[in-house]
Amino acid sequence: MAITLRQIQAFLAVTEQGTFTKAAERLNMAQPALSQLVRDLERELGIRVLDRTTRRVELTEGGREFHGAALKIVQDLDTAVLNANGLAERRRGRIVVAVPPLLAAVIMPPTIVALQQKHPGLQVAIIDARNDLVVEAVRFGKADCGVGTFPALDDTIERTTLARDSLMLFCGRGSRFAVQDSVAWRELADEPLVTLTRDSGIRLLAEVGYETAEITLKPAYEVTQITTALALVEAGLGIAVLPTYARAVAPASVLVRPLAEPSIARDIVMIRLGGRAASPALSAFEGLLRRFVRQLTPSEAG
Repeated sequence: MAITLRQIQAFLAVTEQGTFTKAAERLNMAQPALSQLVRDLERELGIRVLDRTTRRVELTEGGREFHGAALKIVQDLDTAVLNANGLAERRRGRIVVAVPPLLAAVIMPPTIVALQQKHPGLQVAIIDARNDLVVEAVRFGKADCGVGTFPALDDTIERTTLARDSLMLFCGRGSRFAVQDSVAWRELADEPLVTLTRDSGIRLLAEVGYETAEITLKPAYEVTQITTALALVEAGLGIAVLPTYARAVAPASVLVRPLAEPSIARDIVMIRLGGRAASPALSAFEGLLRRFVRQLTPSEAG
C-alpha cells in the first residue's frame, strides 16, 4: 500500500469543504488533479470513501471509518513538525550537564539564568560530581556534556576549550603578599601552605610550580575542598594556590594575586561524546557557558 500524505490531505479537504471545487481552491490546485488524488486513495484502500452527488460530496461508511484515522495522521504530523521546529529554534529542549561541584556553583547559575532569559523553553539538569564521574556520565550517555578540567581522554570524547585558567595565590590581608601586584613561586618558600590533597589536579599543578621554582612544598594543611582551603586562608592559617575561578567563592578578606615565574594554567573544557551532532539547545548553552567561564577566568586577576 502506497498511500501518500497528499492523497490524505485531498480527501480531508473535500470532506471539510463539501465539494471538490472548494477543496481544490483551498489546496490551490486544479480540480482534476484533486479528483485524481482521491481516486488514487480509493484504489489503494480498495473501497470508495466518497459518494458524489450533483450538489454535495458525502462520506461512505468506509469513508467515515477512514476519516478519523486520516485526521489523526495529519494532526500527529503537524504536532511532530511543530515540536521539531521548536527544537531547531531553541524554543524547547532539555540539557543534562555534568560538572564538578565548585565549578557548578560559580558557572552554572549565571549561565542558566541567561539561557532561560534567551530561550525560556530550554531546561537544564545538573549532575555535580567529581571529575572522573563527570567523564563517566558523558561516556555512558547520562549527561549531554561535561564541564571541567580533564586529563587526556580517548578518541570517543570530544573536547572544546572554553577558557584558560591560571593558578593564583590566595592570601589574607595580613599576608606580606597583600601589597604585591604579583608573586613569584620562589617567594612561597617557607610560607605555611594550605593545599588540596594529592588526588586533586590542582595539587599536582602546584607541585609543578614548587619544583620549577626549586622550593619544597610542605603543606601546613591538606584538605579536599577549595571552600575549606579558603576558610583556612581567611583565618590567617596560611596561603593557598588555587584556580582563578575560586575567587567567585572567596571571602572578601581573602586577596588574589597572580603567580609568576612560571605562570601555570590549564584549560577549562566542555566534553561530549564524539561523532554526534550537538543539538540546537546544547549549542545555545555552549555559547553562553563560554561567555561566563571567560568572565570568571580573565587573563589577569586583581
